[in-house]
Amino acid sequence: MYPNIYFLVKEWFGVELDFLRMFNTFGLLVACGFLAGGWVLTKELKRLQSKQYLKPVYKKITVGNGAETSTIISNAFFGFILGFKIIGIFVVENALKNPQDFLLSKQGSWLAGILLAALAGGYTWYTGNKNKLSKPETREIRFWPHDRVGDIIMLAAIFGFAGAKIFHNLENFDTFIKDPIGSLTSFDGLTFYGGLICAGAAILIYAKKNSINRWHLVDTFGPALMIAYAVGRLGCQISGDGDWGITNSAYISTPEGKVVPATFSEYEQTVQNNLSYYKQSLHGVTEVNDVKDVWHKTVKAPSWLPTGFVAYNYTNNVINEGVPIANCEGDWCRQLPVPVFPTPFYEAIMGLILFVILWKIRLKIDAPGVLFGIYLIFNGMERFLIEKIRVNTTSNFLGMHLSQAEIISFFLILAGIAIIILRKNKKPEIIAIK
Repeated sequence: MYPNIYFLVKEWFGVELDFLRMFNTFGLLVACGFLAGGWVLTKELKRLQSKQYLKPVYKKITVGNGAETSTIISNAFFGFILGFKIIGIFVVENALKNPQDFLLSKQGSWLAGILLAALAGGYTWYTGNKNKLSKPETREIRFWPHDRVGDIIMLAAIFGFAGAKIFHNLENFDTFIKDPIGSLTSFDGLTFYGGLICAGAAILIYAKKNSINRWHLVDTFGPALMIAYAVGRLGCQISGDGDWGITNSAYISTPEGKVVPATFSEYEQTVQNNLSYYKQSLHGVTEVNDVKDVWHKTVKAPSWLPTGFVAYNYTNNVINEGVPIANCEGDWCRQLPVPVFPTPFYEAIMGLILFVILWKIRLKIDAPGVLFGIYLIFNGMERFLIEKIRVNTTSNFLGMHLSQAEIISFFLILAGIAIIILRKNKKPEIIAIK
């Protein structure tokens, strides 16, 4: 596993560059997921614009007033944060050993923060007044939907993260009550569907405010969300963020971090030896009092398939989950005592396959909303199936014990079917562009 880019570069190239510790592998791949989704979104919006299904919005703006005080203050503030934290991470002693803790702490470089605040505020004032007109002018500017992609991605990031945290803490309310501030500020513990629901609501409100046809817009979301999800899940897999499956009782981990075949008796003995870990790691999900309480399946990899496809022990995982690895010192020196099913890897593969399918069929579907309905069905089915080999908190739903994700995915499938039925005969409106 690679908690941050430092470990990846060290293993692949044998070079140790401390500043790379600040680049969290999971965060980097999530950012790549947003970029991939943004590219797909832009491409699809332009395609629909070329077919005259989407229209631009004209707004009047006043230019030549010079730099506004609020803009100067906000830019100075962001300059201070950049200097205080980003530059501070290189100058504050031991900050690079755990960049995530440093970024969430009160530590930083006051000198760098003040200097960058002055530079950012001063530059904003200079450029604003450099273009100042003796008589400000009012101009009409045309904004196409694809010009709004930056705003949409920002809304998706902010409300997606907030929604993911809220839904995760609702699902694990006992843990939240014990440490509410830590639960809300940590970067781990995110629920995809919480992010999807909250970000989707925010973007639809934004679309209405800016006169963007929401049915066509959500159609562009289908392939964009699917590719973003697939790339993000690769981040989960590579960093080992805890979003993995149940144990595979056909294998165990050696103290040195290797995955080896095991008999069922050896599996039981390994779990028994590490029962205190399982009691802690599965608390709130299931009551663990004995070996039989640890959820597992026995699946041996065929000879032509690498063992890691069915049993992964997430050595050096980013959340320090598991038991110590022999002869490993420092941060991120833990592994799972019994390998688990690498569900993030499975989801990344399924996400890429479903993205290709959506990308192929999008050109054959004109009815607004239908493509999004298909996406909801695909997404719901994929997540419902993967939950069968994941450990999650469950609730009683219609007499069944289902996880929050299973319940939401069930309703997503129903919503997708309903949208297709209601929208399949709708024709897109051709808009005359002035």
